[in-house]
Amino acid sequence: MEIVPSSILALIAILGLMFKGPYRGLWIFFAVTPLGAAAAFNLPALGGASILISDLAALTLLGLVLVHKGGPGMIAGTLRYGQPGFWLMLLGVYAIFSALFLPRIFAGETGVFSLARINNETGIVEIPLRPTSGNITQLFRLFLGFAAYLALATVFRIRPDARMVVTAVAVATGVNAALGWLDVLSFETGVPQVLDMIRSANYAILYDVRMIGLKRMIGGFPEASSFGYYTLGLFGFWLQYWLGTPRSRLAVTMLALTAVALVHSTSSAAYAATLVFLAVLGGVALFSNLRMRMQRRGTIIAVSAGMAAIAAAFAIFVAYETVRSVELFMDRAIFDKLGGASGVERMSWNAQALQNFADTLGLGAGLGSVRGSSWLVATLGSLGVLGTLFYLLFVGTVLGGRSGRHGNDQRSVVIRSLRAACLALLIGGTMAGATPDLGVSFFALAGLATGLARGAILRRREVEAQSAVPSGQAGNNVKPTPAL
Repeated sequence: MEIVPSSILALIAILGLMFKGPYRGLWIFFAVTPLGAAAAFNLPALGGASILISDLAALTLLGLVLVHKGGPGMIAGTLRYGQPGFWLMLLGVYAIFSALFLPRIFAGETGVFSLARINNETGIVEIPLRPTSGNITQLFRLFLGFAAYLALATVFRIRPDARMVVTAVAVATGVNAALGWLDVLSFETGVPQVLDMIRSANYAILYDVRMIGLKRMIGGFPEASSFGYYTLGLFGFWLQYWLGTPRSRLAVTMLALTAVALVHSTSSAAYAATLVFLAVLGGVALFSNLRMRMQRRGTIIAVSAGMAAIAAAFAIFVAYETVRSVELFMDRAIFDKLGGASGVERMSWNAQALQNFADTLGLGAGLGSVRGSSWLVATLGSLGVLGTLFYLLFVGTVLGGRSGRHGNDQRSVVIRSLRAACLALLIGGTMAGATPDLGVSFFALAGLATGLARGAILRRREVEAQSAVPSGQAGNNVKPTPAL
């Protein structure tokens, strides 16, 4: 095990979580999620694999729940049939089977794209399917996300406090924006080594890349696309939160921070995912309003957003036709992307992943064997029909589950915001995800959405049960809330 400068940050985060607990320490966990290139420690014996601070924090959350009195039983409640955790459990079982056995069953039957080290440089090469260390490392990384989901879904089912969630996401947004601008300013002033402490993972750190003279913002991540992907989730949360609470200064401030950071990432995948997300969010809002009487505020927001979108599209079109720098930026970031060498290479990954799916009779080549350029395609190639079905059922029950109450109370708004963040990350992953893993942040947000929604339903049932009991006996049936 190799200790690195950011190990001290990992120790502080873990001690903070242990002192505060998984409920009051939620903000600590979210504060370290933007540190996508900060290792808690590296493992030279396992090919230089890095355990990130956020990875260790996710395991700590789950550990704190497990050691709590009745903790295993609480987690078992998260895995009960009908809940998203049930489908996640089935996905986990199949992921283990696929990683351990499918590369052996179908060894040599198909070719896969894999990371390889040639002449001391890491690249993507096509090799015959066989068991590799990637099967274990990707299984481990996927289960880190599962750990975050189980811990947070359990804790916030028992204590469904939406205010704690808003605070935690605001902290993550502030840290992400601060690191993003520190990255840009330190590079422009010639002192990029300022961020070396949080760039300790064994990743290629692409901090010096420009696009038509504009420094690509990467913040605490190794490169712009991962920064853009993470920021997209925050943007989705704050956009939906602002729609639910348009007078909130916090929502306006956080939305502005994430929007600017998203644009400054210059990630074409993030740009495309943002446009698709806005279209989907607008379609869902329109469909919902058609089913019920549209409120005046909702009408104003919908009309204003539509007019702003039209005006923005017109302004971009005019700038593209008249301003040379804008034309160059749009061509390089979006229009020429698929036709370039990178776009052709990524499409070949998807084509090969689909070929892997066919060659393995729909069972998949095993988690960690396949590399694609789309979460859905990579999942099909890796986990096959059954694993993809479990994954989609999990995602569908998270995004479409009941929330216990409908309206604009804070808990309902936060649940919708968490689901919007998950939707944004899902779209981003579908656009450019290389593996079936959607990331610890996705599973953490999904866990919070599930926990708050389920907790709201259980609280409502408790209130209804108490109201049906004679007043003299009501106090005898109140269950104390476990301290987590």
